[in-house]
Amino acid sequence: MGASPASVAEAVREDEVRRSLAVTLGGAGIATLLGMLGGVPLAWALARGRLPGKRLIEGLLGLPIIIPHTSAGVALLLTYGARGPLGKPLGQLGLFFTDRLSGVVVAMMFVSVPFLVNAARDAFAAIDADLAEAAQCDGASPWQTAWHVLLPLARRGIVGGALLMWARGISEFGAVVLLAYHPRTLAVLVYERFQGYGLVRATPLAALLIIVALV
Repeated sequence: MGASPASVAEAVREDEVRRSLAVTLGGAGIATLLGMLGGVPLAWALARGRLPGKRLIEGLLGLPIIIPHTSAGVALLLTYGARGPLGKPLGQLGLFFTDRLSGVVVAMMFVSVPFLVNAARDAFAAIDADLAEAAQCDGASPWQTAWHVLLPLARRGIVGGALLMWARGISEFGAVVLLAYHPRTLAVLVYERFQGYGLVRATPLAALLIIVALV
């Protein structure tokens, strides 16, 4: 990367960098938790249930992966902006997304939740259906079967998908910068430093972002 450990350490001591790092890690963490609340049940329905419009849902899940994320950012801004179909009514309730942490979370979740859903879906699909049927034959309710049988068997896939979603979220730039430039994430700060000061100032932050993602 061309960044020395000293330059990375010096960057970490800056208040602005620490704030951006907190926004990045916190925003990705919140996005992952919210994604798990909806994504894990959806993954189960896609893997084992007879979900109406299953093929359409799977196609929509693939969109955030294949479309340019700047285009995703424009779509999110039109949707969650002050005059958007969701942004306007939510704004009347006091929930805003442009230049807010909530906007960072929404942008991160949009581009990264397919990784969680796909990993969890594959984990659920690999479970032998006879195990769930055996649990129900022994008197377990559907909720008990899901909690004590299915989730433990699929936990490695779910945890792996959650980690991948979190890592993808911290690295997102295009969707975040268009919907919520402030508070700046680390990826946005790298771009800002490069634009304002050149490669020398941007490189330590880019190295820090890569280190965080690897860890």
